[in-house]
Amino acid sequence: MSNLPVIQNPTINLPMLNNPSEVFEILEENMAGATPEFPRVKVPSGGGIAFEVPGDDPENPDSVKELEGVVLDHFPVNAFWKQKFSGENNPPDCSSVDGKIGKAPEGAPVKWAGGMQDCKTCPFNQWGTGVDQQGNPTNGKACKNMHQLFILRENEVFPVQLTLPPTSMPNWTAYTARLSGKLKRFYGVVTKVKLKKAKSSGGIDYSEAIFGSSKELSPEEIPAMKALSDQLKGAMRKVAIDNMTEGSEPSEPQAAEEIM
Repeated sequence: MSNLPVIQNPTINLPMLNNPSEVFEILEENMAGATPEFPRVKVPSGGGIAFEVPGDDPENPDSVKELEGVVLDHFPVNAFWKQKFSGENNPPDCSSVDGKIGKAPEGAPVKWAGGMQDCKTCPFNQWGTGVDQQGNPTNGKACKNMHQLFILRENEVFPVQLTLPPTSMPNWTAYTARLSGKLKRFYGVVTKVKLKKAKSSGGIDYSEAIFGSSKELSPEEIPAMKALSDQLKGAMRKVAIDNMTEGSEPSEPQAAEEIM
C-alpha cells in the first residue's frame, strides 16, 4: 500500500488522501484481529427529513439534513420479521447479508430455522406477501429488501453505515446507473444523500432517500479510495441487521428521484 500517492491538494479532506501509508499502518496496528463497529446513521420514521448521526455524545446524536462523502461499499441485504414492529429492537427471524441466501437462527418461526433458504424462492420474499402496520395485506414483500451503504465523510477514516429501506432502492439504483452511464465508479465521486417526505399507497408517511454527486475525485485519489474499500470490505460485509427499526414498509415500485 505504500506506493499510493500522497495527494497535495485533495478534492475532499480525508486522512486517506493526505497520508495513506500512515492510515493503513494505524488500522493494522489498532484493529489487529478486531472487527470495527461502524457508526450507524438512521433514516427517521414518519417522514422526517433529517438523519440521526452518532456524535461525541452517544445519547445525543447529531441531526443533519444531508450526508456527503465517498461511498466505499454497497450491497443488498434482506431481513424478515414475523411479528410486526412494536417498538423493540429485535433481531430478524431470518436475514441475508448478501441478498441471496437467508439464514435463520435456531428456534426462529420459519421452516428452515437453524438453516438457510434461497432468497429467490423464499415464500416471504415474493410480491404480495407484505403486511402494513395495521395488519392489512399490501402489494409489497413480507421480507424487507434493503441496501447497505458505507459512506466516508470528510476528516474521517471509518465510514458511517446507512441502511436504505425498500422505498429508497429505486433512487439508489437510478443513481448508480447514472454513474455507470458516465463511466464513473461509485468510490470515484463525492455522493450526497438527502431525505424527502413521502406517503405510501396506504397513507403512511415515510422518509425517502435521494442521491446526487457533488464532485469527482482525481485520478490519483480514486486508487486510494479503492485501497481503503478493499481494506475494510471484510468488516463492512459482516455487519448484522440487528433491529426492526432498519427499513420501512414495503411499497410499490416508484419513479426515481435525484438531488438537483
